[in-house]
Amino acid sequence: MTTPPPDVGSPWSCEAAQCLATFDVAADRGLDPEQAGRRLHRHGRNRLRKNKKRSALGILGGQLCNVIILLLAAAAVVAWGFGQGVEAAAIVVAVGLNVAFGFFTELRATRSMEAFSRMSGTKTTVRRNGTVFRIFSEKIVPGDIVLLEQGDMVPADLRLLEASRLAADESALTGESMPIAKQTRAVEKNAVLSERRSMLFKGTAIVGGSGCGVVTATGMNTELGRIAALAEAATPEETPLEKRLNRFGYRLIVLTFLVAVLVFAAGIAGRQPWRLMIETAIALAVAAAPEGLPVVATIALARGLWRLLRHNALMNRLSAVGTLGSTSVICTDKTGTLTENHMAVTCLAALAQAGKDPAVFDVNAGDGQIALRGREVGFKQYPVLEKILETGVLCSNAILGDDGKEESGKVDSLGSHPGNPGVGDPMEIALLRIGADWNRHRDALLEKWPEVREEAFDPQTKMMATVHGIENGAAAGYRVAVKGAPGAVLDVCDRVLSGEKTRPMDDNARESLLACNHRMAAQGLRVLAAAEKTVADPAETPYGKLTFLGLVGMQDPPRRGVAEALDACRAAGIHVVMVTGDQAPTAVKIARMIGLVKGQGADVVQGHMLEDIDGVTAKERRRLLDARVFARVSPEQKLVLISLHQENGAVVAMTGDGVNDAPALKKADIGIAMGMRGTQVARQAADMVLKDDAFQTLVTAIAQGRAIFSNIRKFIFFLLSGNVGEILIVGIAVIAGAPLPLLPLQILYLNMIGDVFPALALAVGEGDPGKMKEPPRKSGEAILTGGHWLAIGGYGLVICGAVLAAFTWALRWGGMDASRAVTVSFLTLSFARLWHVFNMRSPRSGILANEIGKNPFMWGALGISVALLVAAVHVPVLSGVLKLSVPDAGQWGAILLFSLVPLAVGQAALGITRRVRARTAPRGEY
Repeated sequence: MTTPPPDVGSPWSCEAAQCLATFDVAADRGLDPEQAGRRLHRHGRNRLRKNKKRSALGILGGQLCNVIILLLAAAAVVAWGFGQGVEAAAIVVAVGLNVAFGFFTELRATRSMEAFSRMSGTKTTVRRNGTVFRIFSEKIVPGDIVLLEQGDMVPADLRLLEASRLAADESALTGESMPIAKQTRAVEKNAVLSERRSMLFKGTAIVGGSGCGVVTATGMNTELGRIAALAEAATPEETPLEKRLNRFGYRLIVLTFLVAVLVFAAGIAGRQPWRLMIETAIALAVAAAPEGLPVVATIALARGLWRLLRHNALMNRLSAVGTLGSTSVICTDKTGTLTENHMAVTCLAALAQAGKDPAVFDVNAGDGQIALRGREVGFKQYPVLEKILETGVLCSNAILGDDGKEESGKVDSLGSHPGNPGVGDPMEIALLRIGADWNRHRDALLEKWPEVREEAFDPQTKMMATVHGIENGAAAGYRVAVKGAPGAVLDVCDRVLSGEKTRPMDDNARESLLACNHRMAAQGLRVLAAAEKTVADPAETPYGKLTFLGLVGMQDPPRRGVAEALDACRAAGIHVVMVTGDQAPTAVKIARMIGLVKGQGADVVQGHMLEDIDGVTAKERRRLLDARVFARVSPEQKLVLISLHQENGAVVAMTGDGVNDAPALKKADIGIAMGMRGTQVARQAADMVLKDDAFQTLVTAIAQGRAIFSNIRKFIFFLLSGNVGEILIVGIAVIAGAPLPLLPLQILYLNMIGDVFPALALAVGEGDPGKMKEPPRKSGEAILTGGHWLAIGGYGLVICGAVLAAFTWALRWGGMDASRAVTVSFLTLSFARLWHVFNMRSPRSGILANEIGKNPFMWGALGISVALLVAAVHVPVLSGVLKLSVPDAGQWGAILLFSLVPLAVGQAALGITRRVRARTAPRGEY
């Protein structure tokens, strides 16, 4: 148990001296070793609370607590108690296979996720006892003086004491895509997290400048810890597939007891031997609860798991593989998920012609093209463009990564660089990158214009400047390069470059440039202004009497493939919602670029609308449910949004990569974290991790989830329709007082064949590709609907009729006694169930060209099953135990003829269904 640090109220609103006094520390000396030791003992280590590791025994217990497993175990005990050792052994084998396979598969998946989320030890620079040390971050304590530079990770929550051009990337914590400029002055007490500029927060990164601060909170007491606690407290939802399988299992228990009791009672009433009826009741009870269901369900999920792994998706829970198949709403983060999480220059604006309004030039990063109204232009036509780029490259202290080199060739049409983007402010990196694309590398420019001094970016002036010596000596003076917020730069400019000449800055020029800035900002662009001048004294103030050059528009570009993935989600009937901490104009711009919203009238909901959800009207609630873009959303508001959709009956998936996403990832029906950009907290909270951060992988997961559920539904339908046929065959014979067409051991042998091999082939098939053109299943929809149960009963009657017809033929016209006629009925049922698997195809497919016929596993399963059936009558030991005889050619002919009846009826029914759906479906949808 750790102790919280001293209560300093709101440290961002307190003066730095007050914080130092509260923690009894001097900024120039720091804590002494004894103080640090006592505080480490009192407050605990500076680390987040780790989730309890799932033990192997716990995973095994989860497998054993499956309701179908418990039912089969009970049947095995009863069979053993009545001396049915073979039946009991067969059931035990099925249980053992399922438990072993499920246990090892889930254990491997769980350990993979745990390994993926392990934290590595990091070190931090602190000042203690007047000396600077590097210590492990987890040993930092409240009151420590921490020194930070560009590229460092912030180890704890800090109240800043010093800040020199300091900027932090807090996107993982706040959702803001741009770095936050930091300063030491106190801010308002009610400032939101992204506006607490006098603070640094654990888990964020320093992207520019340097500074130092006093630690105000460590571990779970930090803002990061608070969000991690929210994620820990969020109740993980049982997956829809788990709910459906459990409901189905409970219904099977009721059905099993009813079947056993009714058949036993009917047999005793018909004066059948009571011991035979007990054996038959046990066999039919096991038939009603198909032995292969748990094994095949586990293998179907595992098969989906391996397929997803091949597509760079890592699952935490085996049962979560199928959840995406029923997903109806995806709440996705913007920064780093829909976008690249770095800036790219998309346009330049300048007074390119004298007396004209600003011209906006489109920039195509990576191929050296600048276009005006669709026509490519160059620096010779518009020299102002070269000046804007050179000023942006010179006025910088960022370092461009390897992908900025000309020879990299790794830039797409949106300015996306998959490699190392560089170090520093993303906007400065974007300027360096665009300069490199036009052979204006900073190193080469500095050789021509060496930097003399730098005026650091100041949040008050909202500008930065660098002063450079001019080639051929000081006689020509010094070049001053300035960039900053357009309004601030315009205020210190008295001239403007118009065409190829400078002229005084008049009101018309100023107003037209400001209007252009507003238009660019309304499109979701980040806008910088560039200006320059020449001075004789390098110490002269840079901000005054400047010549305005132009504007630079930038954006965080969409990730490649996102638009196509969203189209696939739309075709699948899935409602995709962008949830971001960014500003509304930026969110809407990206939403339009990726096709999430169409037209100009996109409805953007601000996060504060989710704060008093209980007080909203029905109309406002409907607006929240229908909205596709939410801006300025906090972690708590994300939880509210997900709960809102879940209460509306939706199955909700949440994608994200930041710490601020973790509570929502855990609350959602399935949480999907980014593996490359994602934080450790997000990965730990998620059910699924996209290792390549590709949104397309999400579409693959959705398709795989639908295929898995469809396959599970198919093999359960296949098993139960055959088992219902068995129950009807024996039940009708018992009620009619006729000889039993099937014996208990024969039923169990047949189930071990039909319930495993063909059903397993159905489970691992690719599935019906048309499922991604259908809307999601309803959240409460059972594995088998009322229509499925009617079809199961219908197929059961057809199978029953064919087998009883074969049995009657064998007794009356085949010249066989009851013991030999049983062989005919057994083989007729066996082959009828095998051919019945072809009735599991989609009504959309053809008789020959369908997902069943194209499944190579199915042909292998049928081959094995036929071989086992032939062995049952031709292998003496096996035929003796099963009490079967070898049929002659005529009997084989009758068996094949009667066994094909259910297939013929099923194909006819599928053909009728196809024609009905084609007539009733909207044009082009079926």
